Amino acid sequence: MDKLRNYDISFSGLKTGKHEFRLEIDKGFFQLFDTEQEFTNPRITADVLLDKHSTFLEFDIKVKGTVELVCDITTENFDHPVENDIRVLVKFGEEYDDSEEDVITIPANDHAFNIAQLVYESVVLSIPMKKVSPEVSDEDLAILDKFSPKETEEEEEHKSDPRWDALKNLKNKN
Repeated sequence: MDKLRNYDISFSGLKTGKHEFRLEIDKGFFQLFDTEQEFTNPRITADVLLDKHSTFLEFDIKVKGTVELVCDITTENFDHPVENDIRVLVKFGEEYDDSEEDVITIPANDHAFNIAQLVYESVVLSIPMKKVSPEVSDEDLAILDKFSPKETEEEEEHKSDPRWDALKNLKNKN
């Protein structure tokens, strides 16, 4: 976790109330996560608003910028906007627990909260499955659709997994 230390938001010593932080997210940030990226040249800003209360912390993290994607159709590079807003409640407990969706529990003796994983997931989830450049027109997509293989009605009917069909038959017998 030492390599992600730059993304710690230190809250100890801060007064109760709102505090703002800004982080620049670039290629180096994503290299800290040992995963292959579907994008290049990230130019992203993470604006963090920490609302410190006496017994818990509220984080509002706004991620905004662009990444460079490769179009699935033309194979040309294009800039894709990335924008996401994450709200997380951080409470104190005995040990780290992120099993709840919007609530994270950290040890009571922690003095900082690391937002790197939240920012990473926010950006990665902003990348579309189908990457189509804005240069590709609706006409181009219509032509591609016209020549793409179609499923016949018979294929659609037999798309289900035979293992599930066997389980359904067992259920229907009871």
